[in-house]
This record gives sequence, C-alpha cells and structure tokens, in this order.
Amino acid sequence: MTIAVGDKLPDVKIVKATAEANEAVQSSDYFKGKKVVLFSVPGAFTPTCSAKHLPGFVAKAAELKAKGIDEIACTAVNDAFVMKAWGAASGSADVTMLADGNGDLATALGLTMDGSGFGLGTRGQRFSMVVNDGVVEHLFVEAPGDFKVSTAEHLLESL
Repeated sequence: MTIAVGDKLPDVKIVKATAEANEAVQSSDYFKGKKVVLFSVPGAFTPTCSAKHLPGFVAKAAELKAKGIDEIACTAVNDAFVMKAWGAASGSADVTMLADGNGDLATALGLTMDGSGFGLGTRGQRFSMVVNDGVVEHLFVEAPGDFKVSTAEHLLESL
C-alpha cells in the first residue's frame, strides 16, 4: 500500500549522513515535532538527480524555510557513505542526506521502483512530500521517467 496524505510515516531505521559521522535514527524520531520536506531520488550521482532534483531544493531552501519548513531532507536507496559524498559534492549544506541503504523506507512507503534495467536494482521512486510531525501533508509522486511534480518549484507552489 502506498503512503497517502494524512498517513503517519512508517517507523524504520534510516541513516543521517553528515560530514562528521553517520548516525542511525528511527524515522519516527527524525520527523517528530518538525515540518520537513522529504524528497526521494532514484540514486545519488545519477543524471537528473544531480543536475536538477537536488540542486532545485538547494536553490529553493530559503524560500521553503520562509514558508515554515524546518528542514529539507533527501533520501535515496544508497548507503550512507555515498549519500555523504554526494552531499559534499553538491554543496548542499541546506539539505540533510538520509540514507535508505536497504530500501526499508522506500518499501514501507510503498514507493519502490524496479531499476534493474539500468543495473540499479530496487530503488525508491522519485517523489517529494511535506511531513508535519510525522504525518504526510503533501505528496507528489512522479510517473516513471518524469520530473515534474516532485520539484522544489512545484512543492513551493503547493505551500
């Protein structure tokens, strides 16, 4: 079953990848008491993700925070070391990198995709959402191959 607006996020382990360390956290703890934009990419360092998706949220971070967003987080079915390296390479100090190395979050959300045709295996779909104290307020899931509704610009228009 796919997560929907009004649903509480599932409680799974994710890893917050920072320059200092990798920190395993429960999603229920991470999203508790704050308003978070969470966006998912099929993979760190992949073309659309690196050229458009992440840079869009970096560029719009101040505008999102001005609309009441406390934190912006990016997740992908990549390990914490890859997410840390991607965050460092992108200059994305305004975006927290959340590694979903085993795909537990993507699976629990019902938002996985089969990227095996590209050698990627099972990955998370491209989406963006606003999570307020653990509850989904807005959710935008892309059709396969699209990059329209999960953008920072589209999310800003919904706030």
